[in-house]
Amino acid sequence: MSMEDETRDFLVLIVNTISKVLLWMMINVFTGIYLGYGFFENKPSWGNIIYYLFFLLTFYLLFKHLKLKWKL
Repeated sequence: MSMEDETRDFLVLIVNTISKVLLWMMINVFTGIYLGYGFFENKPSWGNIIYYLFFLLTFYLLFKHLKLKWKL
């Protein structure tokens, strides 16, 4: 027995969405927590500002990309 094509495509879309979001989250957790750019010491440094701009820009691009993908 085989799965219907529409069902398979829908499940692939779900798995792709989850994997892209998890990859985005892992990159931001690594740079923010492990490398320390997510924390301020007394005042924000250039590294903190760049990290948060990168975070917001990539979140917007990821959201826009996923919104386009989910338009069936």
